[in-house]
Amino acid sequence: MTAPETDTPATESDAPSTETLRERALASLLTARDRTTLLTTCVEEPDLTAQHSPLMSPLVWDLAHIGNQEELWLLRAVGGREAMRPEIDGLYDAFEHPRAERLSLPLLPPGEARRYAAEVRGRALDLLEGADFTGTRLTEAGFAFGMIAQHEQQHDETMLITHQLRTGPQALTAPDPEPAPPFTGPAEVLVPGGPFTMGTSTEPWALDNERPAHPVDVAPFWIDTTPVTNAAYQAFIGDGGYDTERWWTPEGWAHVRQHSLNAPQFWFREGGQWLRRRFGVTEVVPCEEPVLHVCWYEADAYARWAGRRLPTEAEWEKAARHDPATGRSRRYPWGDAEPAPEHANLGQRHLRPAPAGSYPAGASPLGVRQLIGDVWEWTASDFLPYPGFTAFPYKEYSEVFFGPEYKVLRGGSFAVDPVACRGTFRNWDYPVRRQIFSGFRTARSEAV
Repeated sequence: MTAPETDTPATESDAPSTETLRERALASLLTARDRTTLLTTCVEEPDLTAQHSPLMSPLVWDLAHIGNQEELWLLRAVGGREAMRPEIDGLYDAFEHPRAERLSLPLLPPGEARRYAAEVRGRALDLLEGADFTGTRLTEAGFAFGMIAQHEQQHDETMLITHQLRTGPQALTAPDPEPAPPFTGPAEVLVPGGPFTMGTSTEPWALDNERPAHPVDVAPFWIDTTPVTNAAYQAFIGDGGYDTERWWTPEGWAHVRQHSLNAPQFWFREGGQWLRRRFGVTEVVPCEEPVLHVCWYEADAYARWAGRRLPTEAEWEKAARHDPATGRSRRYPWGDAEPAPEHANLGQRHLRPAPAGSYPAGASPLGVRQLIGDVWEWTASDFLPYPGFTAFPYKEYSEVFFGPEYKVLRGGSFAVDPVACRGTFRNWDYPVRRQIFSGFRTARSEAV
């Protein structure tokens, strides 16, 4: 096998300066905190302290947990400071208390949680001002600051999920994505076979499960040019998809029967049409948008019904990163530049996916669109470590989740911030999860 080129190497001459890293860290932290503030001030205190679903934490838990993790990793681990509130560490340890039990804990009330998070942030920014980003792996290239910015944005996404699950009037607003003409390009794209470099060893803020870069040989395959749309998914429903056992895995069929599933979460039928509830608003399901709030079992069943399959994680990443002209793996489908509004629907800029086929500037070299942003995309793969994986800086981020219980999602959604989304970024969840902002696209092997 001919080895592919590795991901873009970092050399001393093109490495960002300390000041550039400091500016990036500062901007990422401030952007995350602005979003956290929006998500926790748009509702009254009873909504902050309530548990809107046993699948999610009370919003006030997320708020204080964000501050606690920032204190643990920036003030204590990097700055060597003494603990500010050691008595609350256990309350906000995500592994010590399952989400369904957190409402019963003696949590900080909203005002105290805000003051605690703000005090931690002030001290962290003082620390950032004097950081030189050298010395240890935790401090190199500002990794710890980037890790904390990503952590906060990930919790912002979970809080946005909680907002979707809560009942009551609309609390969040955002402009809709720009209208897009109906997509008239090819329905699928052929991705050539051969090796490519998967993962990264050079992305400074990449998390442990994205590492290391390694060659993977992928057979040629076809992949959908855009994510599967609501209209296409309605055809599956209309053809009896939820009532036909042969499209489902045994586990999926049992799940459908047990929970009486008949459509994506938040959909309901009224007056001969499909409606959905989205952040407190009821609306007609838009046919042109990528389907949202489907679990892995639903995505897999649709793919079987369509005579196709879900792409493997390696296939998805090759479609998103591989440049056939150079053999190089890009950071993003469009190249190495950071995401801009013309590339992808990210950062809660909108509160819905853009129409399928949007963002031609964000397409891969082969013309695959919307691989980044809009909806997380289920893949066929279990969440497993890459060859040579090393847990860092703690095994509870990735290592404890490896195994067949979890399926991999790739690409991010409209709820993901660019700091926590790149061509190598890996997400994972149970195959039954539907409250997440998940969709999918399908693939098929090239006919021999």
